[in-house]
Amino acid sequence: MKILVVDDEKLLVKGIKFNLENEGYQVDAGYDGNEAVELARSGGYDLIILDVMMPELDGLEACMRIREFSTVPIIILTARGDDMDKVIGFEYGADDYITKPFNIMELKVRIRAILRRSVSGQPDLKQEEITKGDVVLNTARRDVRIDGRTIALTAKEFDLLDLFMRHPGRVYSRENLLNLVWGYEYPGDIRTVDVHVRRLREKLERDPANPEIILTKWGVGYYCKA
Repeated sequence: MKILVVDDEKLLVKGIKFNLENEGYQVDAGYDGNEAVELARSGGYDLIILDVMMPELDGLEACMRIREFSTVPIIILTARGDDMDKVIGFEYGADDYITKPFNIMELKVRIRAILRRSVSGQPDLKQEEITKGDVVLNTARRDVRIDGRTIALTAKEFDLLDLFMRHPGRVYSRENLLNLVWGYEYPGDIRTVDVHVRRLREKLERDPANPEIILTKWGVGYYCKA
């Protein structure tokens, strides 16, 4: 597994790199947002860890630019603990968010949870397609097509859609989705789920304001139409 760590705090990067390499990961380092984008474009990474406050280009902007050409899972690191900052991070395309200071064990757990669901973290899956109306989800290639057109989804967006389409008609609360898709008891705001569902609807639905694929059971949660 190949991971890119980008933060202008060189000692922090060194510490993360040391710990992840001890876990068997291959780790590259960068120190500003522009470098993050360029390395992401050419590096073939399985995961990217980005700090928010960096020179040249901040981590959120770098995340958004990376999303223009890649669906690689991204974890945002920041000293900001405000929930709205976290929501903004997810809006920009992040898959996870960790507030500094953090425990390196927590970072490792989150990395493993994300990589389990990534393309290269899936060992020899038998090809399987799930179809719902015009939407075709391929679990082996981890891609989604609508009317033959491939839709670019982030890792978490794909995992959410996969869960919904495998269990049409089943309603999941936000808490259920955080636990099932994120793979651990997520410490952040449950609005994380709302952000990801909204992004999915914007990519999949003809009219996101009147969804036909991912529906809301008011006061309960979300589900895929049976």
